[in-house]
Amino acid sequence: MSASTAAAAVPSADLEARLIAIVRADPGLMALLGALRDLDLPQWRITSGAIYQTVWNALTGLPRGTGLKDYDVIYFDPSDPSYEAEDAVIRRVEAATAGLADVLAGPVEVRNQARVHLWFEQRFGFPYPPLASADESLIRYASKTHAVAVRLEADGRIDVCAPFGLQDIFGLIIRPNYVGDNRKTHHAKGARAAAIWPGITVIDW
Repeated sequence: MSASTAAAAVPSADLEARLIAIVRADPGLMALLGALRDLDLPQWRITSGAIYQTVWNALTGLPRGTGLKDYDVIYFDPSDPSYEAEDAVIRRVEAATAGLADVLAGPVEVRNQARVHLWFEQRFGFPYPPLASADESLIRYASKTHAVAVRLEADGRIDVCAPFGLQDIFGLIIRPNYVGDNRKTHHAKGARAAAIWPGITVIDW
């Protein structure tokens, strides 16, 4: 049975439990989750590659941190969508994570999702609508497989947001998301992933 077939046969609640167990086993993710929880940023989460690539490393037996370029941290503060306010948060996160270099596999990248629409079109060439929440940003990722994020709650529970489910992540499938003109990004990220993790399937646009 292939990884994709096996993942499709597993109930979504079981896949979420498996993801949480993998996250808890990663010292870098847990240290970062704890530091971010203490900062209490609005609607914050660690998202995308730091999560699904950690799962892929666990599934394929590769060392922790393999392929991970950075830790994407999102939050949502519409009260001040200025670059200056976002930069202040970036500096707060830098200070809070300064002692984690030994356990983190890459830098921490912080973005206020309430201001992405202000710069996205200039950078990527097509418009991006204003968002109503941090979690809404996940449905606009270039590949549905990338749309997964976690947060450590005050009671120690790990909250998972995966609007397209977790079957593709555990099935080692990168599936395109047609919500925007993301063809180039989807294929570029897919080609990089296929070169790092054995067994990855990239579905064509």
